[in-house]
Amino acid sequence: MRAFVFRFAHEMAYPGFTDHYKMLLENQWKSREQLEAERDEALRSTVRYAYDTVPYYKGLLRSLSLTPDDFRTAKDLEKLPVLTKDVIKRNWEQFVPAGLDSMRFVQKATGGSTGTPFEYRTTKDDLMMSMCHQIRGWNYLGYEFGDRMVTMGGSSLTLGIRSSLGRRLHETVRNVRMLSSFDMGEEDMRRYASVINSFRPLYVFGYASSIYFFSEWASRHGTSLHRPKAVFTTAEKLFPKARESIERAFGCKVYDSYGVNDSGVSAIECEKREGFHINTERALMEVVDDQGRQLTEGTGRILGTSLHNTAMPFIRYDTGDFATITEARCSCGRGYRLLKEIQGREQEMLVTPEGKHIHGEFFTHIFWEVKGVREFQVVQDRTDHLKVRIIPEQGFDRSELDKVRAYIAARSKAWAVDFEEVDRIERAGSGKYRFVVREVGP
Repeated sequence: MRAFVFRFAHEMAYPGFTDHYKMLLENQWKSREQLEAERDEALRSTVRYAYDTVPYYKGLLRSLSLTPDDFRTAKDLEKLPVLTKDVIKRNWEQFVPAGLDSMRFVQKATGGSTGTPFEYRTTKDDLMMSMCHQIRGWNYLGYEFGDRMVTMGGSSLTLGIRSSLGRRLHETVRNVRMLSSFDMGEEDMRRYASVINSFRPLYVFGYASSIYFFSEWASRHGTSLHRPKAVFTTAEKLFPKARESIERAFGCKVYDSYGVNDSGVSAIECEKREGFHINTERALMEVVDDQGRQLTEGTGRILGTSLHNTAMPFIRYDTGDFATITEARCSCGRGYRLLKEIQGREQEMLVTPEGKHIHGEFFTHIFWEVKGVREFQVVQDRTDHLKVRIIPEQGFDRSELDKVRAYIAARSKAWAVDFEEVDRIERAGSGKYRFVVREVGP
C-alpha cells in the first residue's frame, strides 16, 4: 500500500515519473558505450535546441563560426568556452528561450558562495528526472517506493515545502520524517533521536555535516540509535572521519552522493563503494583541466551540461566543484564512469599571502586531531588573516590552540590567526554547514 501511495502521488505531481524511473533502472545495466551514445544523442538535441531558441547560444556559436552540426559527441564541447555564473548574470535576458511562457517550469536559486543568490529556471520534467535519479541511487542499496526514511537537511531537501500541512502531506506520501539541519541544539538532538528510534527508518538521508554532528552528539551522550539498512549523505563533502562517526553511531554503512541542482550533474556511490557512478541521463558531466580539456583520469574542475532543461539550458557550466575521475570500472557491473573522489568546492580553497592554494580539508584534519573542539569554522576575511571560530567542550585545554597555530604557520608564516570562541556557528541559508569560508578573491 505504501508503494502504491508513493507511486500514485508522484505520478500525479510529475506525469511520466513511473516510466522514467523504470527506464533508469534498466539503464544502469547497459554498457558504457551504449550509455554514452544515448547521452551524446541527447547532447546533439540540446545544442540544436539552444541554438534555435536561446539568443545567447546562437550568438556564441556564430561568434566562433560553429553550428549545431559541429557537436556530435561530448568531446566536441571542448570547442566552447566555460560558462560561469557571472556570464549568465550579465546576459540574463539572453538566456530566455523562445516559448518560455508555455513551459511548465519553476524559478529556483542557489545560495551562492558570495551570499548573493544565483537564480535559474528548471522545468518540472527536469525536476522529475532529478528525483528519479536520487531514488535510483537509493535503490542501489535496496530502497523501494514507500520504505521508511528519515531525512536530515535544509532547503535543498525540502522541495520548497513551507507550510506545516504541506510537510505532513509530504511525510505521509513518502513515508518519511523530516528533521531540520537549521535546528540542532540539545533539545533538538534529543527529539531527533526519539523520532529515529520510534519511527525505525530503513534508511537515513541528509546533509553530510548534519548527520555527522548528530552522530557525534549521540556518541558523546551514549545514545543508542535504531540501526537502518544504510545512511545516504549528500550536499557536502563527506570526510573520512565523518563517515566513520556516522557508521559507528548508526551501525551501518554510509553511501555518499554528489549533485548540482542548476546544471543537473550527479554521481553516487553504489553498494561496492568503489567510486561515484556518474549519471548520464539528465546531464553530461565533464572533468576538465585548467585549459578546459576533458580528463578521463585525474583531478579537475566539474562542468555540467543539462540535457533536458528547456527552460534554461546550461552548456559547459562551471559548477565550482573539483573531483578526481578514473577510467577504472566498478565491480558492481554498472556501465557508468566513476569519480574516484569529490575534492569539494573552489570556495573551500584558501590562498596564502605567498600565493599558495591550501584546500580546506587541511583544516578539517587539524581540528579532528585537536581534543575538545565540538565544531569549528575557518574564515579567510583577508589575504593575510584567518578568523577561526570554535565551539569548545567543557574543560577544553586552550593550549591545544597553540598546536593549531603551529600547523597553520607550517603552511604560511604570513597568516595572522585569531581564535573566537562561540556558542553557535551559523549555517548557510540552505542549512548547510561550511567548515571553511573564503571571503576574499582568488
